[in-house]
Amino acid sequence: MTLLIAAAAAATFLTRVGGYFLVKRLKSMPPRLEAALNAVPAAVLTALVAPAFFYGEIDVKIAMAAAVLICLRFGAIPMLIGGWAVVMLMRQLIG
Repeated sequence: MTLLIAAAAAATFLTRVGGYFLVKRLKSMPPRLEAALNAVPAAVLTALVAPAFFYGEIDVKIAMAAAVLICLRFGAIPMLIGGWAVVMLMRQLIG
């Protein structure tokens, strides 16, 4: 098991370092590569949020809806605090 964890850590490290050195060697970044790298944050956020929304309980869905509404008016930190507070409140009320 330890060998598997070490191999996964090494693969992750080498992938990240390899990407850094590959981009560093480029004299100019091709537009398609730049567009792909710009799409990564949205893809990661979607990959994290979508399963929680579709497979989570009602408390998670209500907290996510509240977080979206808070984010429309305020910034990211109030959104995180508000979403956390709503999910904790819903878990106390619903059980």
